[in-house]
Amino acid sequence: MNILSKIYAYIYLRGFRVWYSYKTQAVLTLVSWVLPVFTYYFTGTALGDSLVSNLGAGNYTAYLVIGLAFQGYVASTITTASQRLRNEQLYGTIEYYVLAPSGALSFLIYTMMWGLVMNSISAIVILLVGIALGVTYTLSGTLIALVLISLLMFSSFGLAALSGAVVMVTKQGNPISVFYSTVSTLLGNVVFPVAVLPYYLRLVSYSLPLTWALQGLREALLYGQGFSTIFPDILIMLLFVAVLVPLGTYAYIAAFNKARKDGTLSQY
Repeated sequence: MNILSKIYAYIYLRGFRVWYSYKTQAVLTLVSWVLPVFTYYFTGTALGDSLVSNLGAGNYTAYLVIGLAFQGYVASTITTASQRLRNEQLYGTIEYYVLAPSGALSFLIYTMMWGLVMNSISAIVILLVGIALGVTYTLSGTLIALVLISLLMFSSFGLAALSGAVVMVTKQGNPISVFYSTVSTLLGNVVFPVAVLPYYLRLVSYSLPLTWALQGLREALLYGQGFSTIFPDILIMLLFVAVLVPLGTYAYIAAFNKARKDGTLSQY
């Protein structure tokens, strides 16, 4: 099976067709993308504009929309990868995927592609909602934004691989997935600037790839800043990728080999 066939199988057959067959869930997914935008918009605009303007971050609605649009590349991607792995364990089909000629790592990569597709659609929908709420984007920053999004995807892959390694070993209870699906909204520069956090929480925030990616994306898409201004954010994202991708890949393969050796690969 060539690469295009695998992409078709994982994204369209295993991803879209299964997702769309549950039409109620598909509608609820769309609602879950849009509703938080309006929730934060109505509850946060009064205080939010004052907050971000005092910190030089501009309009709160624009600040919020960028954060919500791209947060999913981390939180949802990691959750999707670990949940898919967990589901295959429950269904008793995990061996067929990870012991296939494509290998265990291929299963993780192609599974993440579906999550990335869904997150990209989610980001577009949220950005369009932002336009309806009066947000104006700068097209001159599109290329830099694409670079930052790509780096965010790669760093998310490393984190998803670490999350998958935990699932392989513990079966239930995944601190990496829980952290990025809940705490990243609070600490990841998503709905308010990092500067308002206490010092010790700021340190945690600065250790998240999402924080730096969102900072650069706002500079690019809202203010049209050039490469020289956003280069520090790109450099930091490159460092995250250089650390997380090898570390996550190693941990995932090591956990898979351990589970296979112990005979616990399909246990749940």
